[in-house]
Amino acid sequence: MQQWIERAKQGNREAFDLIVRRFEAMAYAVAYERLRDSHLAEDAVQEAFAEAFIHLRKLKEADAFPGWFKTIVIRQCHRLVRRKRHPTVPFDQLAQTIGRQPSVPEIVERKEMQQCLHDSIAALSSNLRVTVQLFYFHGYSLPEISAYLGTPVPVLKKRLFDARAKLKGKLPVADFVSVFHQLYEGGKRMLHIVNGDTVAEKLRQGVVQGDILVWREVYPEGPVFIDSAEETNRSVRARYLEQAMGIPSAEFVRLSEEQEKVRADFRKYEEIVLWFEHDLFDQTMLCCLLHWFAQQSLGATKLSLLCIGAFPGIELFRGLGQLSVNQMATLSGTWQAIGKEQLELGTIVWEAYCAPDPGKLVQLLEEGDTSGLPYVRDAFRLHLSRFPSTRNGLGIVEQTTLEMVRDGTTSPLDLFGHIGNQLHGLGMGDLQYWHRLAKLSQGPHSLLKLEGLSAFPGYKDPASPLRQSTVALTEAGRKVLDGEEDWIALNGIDEWYGGVHLQGRSIPWRWDASQNTLVPGTIADGQH
Repeated sequence: MQQWIERAKQGNREAFDLIVRRFEAMAYAVAYERLRDSHLAEDAVQEAFAEAFIHLRKLKEADAFPGWFKTIVIRQCHRLVRRKRHPTVPFDQLAQTIGRQPSVPEIVERKEMQQCLHDSIAALSSNLRVTVQLFYFHGYSLPEISAYLGTPVPVLKKRLFDARAKLKGKLPVADFVSVFHQLYEGGKRMLHIVNGDTVAEKLRQGVVQGDILVWREVYPEGPVFIDSAEETNRSVRARYLEQAMGIPSAEFVRLSEEQEKVRADFRKYEEIVLWFEHDLFDQTMLCCLLHWFAQQSLGATKLSLLCIGAFPGIELFRGLGQLSVNQMATLSGTWQAIGKEQLELGTIVWEAYCAPDPGKLVQLLEEGDTSGLPYVRDAFRLHLSRFPSTRNGLGIVEQTTLEMVRDGTTSPLDLFGHIGNQLHGLGMGDLQYWHRLAKLSQGPHSLLKLEGLSAFPGYKDPASPLRQSTVALTEAGRKVLDGEEDWIALNGIDEWYGGVHLQGRSIPWRWDASQNTLVPGTIADGQH
């Protein structure tokens, strides 16, 4: 926007045309609210744009354009009221004069609902009416409306809430928003599936319209199954996650059942958009969902995907949660349709990840075509590097952690931050990392010594106790790090890597960093 305004100041008409398209509907809504006449409102907007173009060089700050232009629109309204009057146009014809999305089918029932909706909106107070029109009918975001009207976003949110509450009592339906989508988006309803509450909250701030489902799972941890919704499989995961990371099994089951219920009702949506990132945490979730949808008869429902691994201006991109609401808004509508290729590839990857033998996954990553899901290869290669190494039995997380402690990092919180940056391709959460640290400090020959900490934070527990704790290498930790001892030979193992369960001291698979792949492994690997 700032670039458009600066170019328009120099007389660039193309740049000004972009500004006109951006603010035309907003200006019309404000003008009509004052004039209650479609012809007068159109004249006021045209004359306001003409005046704005002539005097644009007087605008010192580009960010001030919305409020500055609104003042011009209002001034033109006052001039037109004094100069001339036209017959007024009833509010129910307003829909024909403002730019909207597809026309309403000429069905009696829809016409009646449209009339009812317009009559109900007309009965709202001026502030509520303008906010509803700009947000729902014209699709402006709350920050955009705030800049134009000079009204804080929280106030606009309250106005939308109050308007919906008032309309709910007048319309013969449960929710105004559902009626709006039915009439003005051709019945289109959208479901956005995301991986975290932070992302969901930002999307709800006017970035997208439709329902939002936060998919709550940690597929890089514990046993995973091709059919994760099967009751026995879910119970196995629930028990593991409670023991390993403190997630209450009853709550895990409840959340799983709730999200699966929403997913199962997908046919009521015309489009489902999956919002995911490049890291292992998200890619496992994405492949699981693609596998599930591949087994369904989609009917008229369209699947779309927005999956990114970088964002302009962010040097170290770790996820969508880093983005501001305005940055998120630039992604809205950029998703791509999911086709047969992506569904089939997601299915293959998920089944290989859940298999008790990692051979299929290794073969897929080394020889298969994964271009349909461009982040799959790197994410799942990083997954394989979590397996015990041939050198000393450490996976990449444990190896990196011990190196950091050896180099002087002693705070668990600092370790988590550094791991998050260095191994951001894992997308590892705090509970996952505390589980790793706990494993390193346990066993007959612990590799780390913890001081000032009786237990790691659990589910919904604050991390504040970690601020007073320190971590140090033990003698066994030094020897393992130097390759003189093997962690698995010293302590054994009982870990899940996708569907692969490694137990005991003689394990069938190890990670060979020199070959960048998994190789057959035995107890002797890494011992000197």
